[in-house]
Amino acid sequence: MTVPLEYFVIVAAVLFMTGAVGFLIRRNLLVLLMSIELMLNAVNLTLVAFNRQHPGDHTGQIFTFFIIAIAAAEAAVGLAIVLAFFRLRSTVRSDDADLLRN
Repeated sequence: MTVPLEYFVIVAAVLFMTGAVGFLIRRNLLVLLMSIELMLNAVNLTLVAFNRQHPGDHTGQIFTFFIIAIAAAEAAVGLAIVLAFFRLRSTVRSDDADLLRN
């Protein structure tokens, strides 16, 4: 019994839309980073799902591996920036980040 490709694409679309809405609505920098990670994981799910259709070709899995590596680097750099911002302003709201331009 196999799961149809459409189900994977629907779940990935719901994940991506949840991440996009979270990124656009929320103001907490940590939530923004988690929303970006959610959108990247939706793309990973789509790539692996389409790779299931072509079992001899591993291009989708290779792209997923690189996306995971880039997401890990993005999380490390993003958290370092959030920590530095928190030490400077004692808040993690993205609305207060424009105050750094002084």
